Amino acid sequence: MTAALLEGKPIAEKIKSALKNEIAALKTKAGCSPMLVAIQIGDNASSAVYVKNQKKVAEELGIEYELTTLPADASQADVEKLIAEFNEDDAVTAIILQLPVPKAIDPKKVIGMIAPSKDAEGMNPWNLGKILCGNYKIGPCTAMAVMELLESTGVKLYGKEACVIGHSEIVGKPLALMLLKKFATTTVCHIATGERGVLADHVERAEILIVAVGKPGLIKGEWIKDGAIVVDVGINRVGDKIVGDVEFDAAAIRASLITPVPGGVGPLTTVILMRNVVELFKESFKL
Repeated sequence: MTAALLEGKPIAEKIKSALKNEIAALKTKAGCSPMLVAIQIGDNASSAVYVKNQKKVAEELGIEYELTTLPADASQADVEKLIAEFNEDDAVTAIILQLPVPKAIDPKKVIGMIAPSKDAEGMNPWNLGKILCGNYKIGPCTAMAVMELLESTGVKLYGKEACVIGHSEIVGKPLALMLLKKFATTTVCHIATGERGVLADHVERAEILIVAVGKPGLIKGEWIKDGAIVVDVGINRVGDKIVGDVEFDAAAIRASLITPVPGGVGPLTTVILMRNVVELFKESFKL
C-alpha cells in the first residue's frame, strides 16, 4: 500500500471561498467589517511570518487586520492593560496574542484575559470549556484544522481507534475532545507514555493517528497500522529540510492517507483563525 497525500491547501481554498462570500453578505447586514487585532511583543522571526500571512489572508477575505506591537521589555501589566482596552472597543471583533512572548510575560494569563466573545484562537478557558461540553463553534486553530482534514476524507470516525500523540492545550487536549464528540475511541499519549516504553503499542492500534509533539522522527514508520490515516502536525527543521514528527517515507508505505510536511495542517490554520473571527462577528451582531 502507498498512502495518498492528505493536503491542506485544497481544503483551505474551499473554506476561503465560502468565507469570502459570507463576509461580504455579513458586512452588508452589519454595516461594518469584522476586525482582527494581533498583539506582538518584541521581535521574533517566526511570529513575523505568521503575522504577514494572517494579514494577507484577512485582507483577501475582507477582514480588517490591525497589528499592535509592544517592546520586548513590556511588562505583564502593559499587556493586560492593552487587552482590557481592546475588550472594551466595540470596533474590535477578535484578538490574538502572537506567540512566543518574552519570558517576563505569562501567555496563559494574558490569553485568559481576552474576552471569550473576542477570543480569536478559542483558547480562553471559557471557550475551551465549551469544547468539553461539545457545544462550540470556535476552537484552537490547529485542532480545528486537523478535524477539517479528517472530515474531508469522508471516513466515519464513529468507533474508530484514534490516537493523539501530544497533550498540549493548543492541539492534543482540545483535539481529543473533538474526536470524542465524533464518538472515536480516543487515546492520548504523552511523554510518560514514551518513558514507560509503550508508545509503539498505542500507535500500532491506531486507525486514526494524529501526532503533535515537535520531535522529528518520533513515530517510526513500522509502527503505523496498515490502512491508517496519519495527520502529522509536527514542524521541525532538520538541516535544510522541514520535516514532521512521523517517518514519512516508511509510514507512507503502510498508511492509506498521510499529510505532507509542509503542506498538510499548516495551510488550514490561518483560514480556521479567520473562520473563528467570522463566527465571533456573527455572534456579536446576532447574525
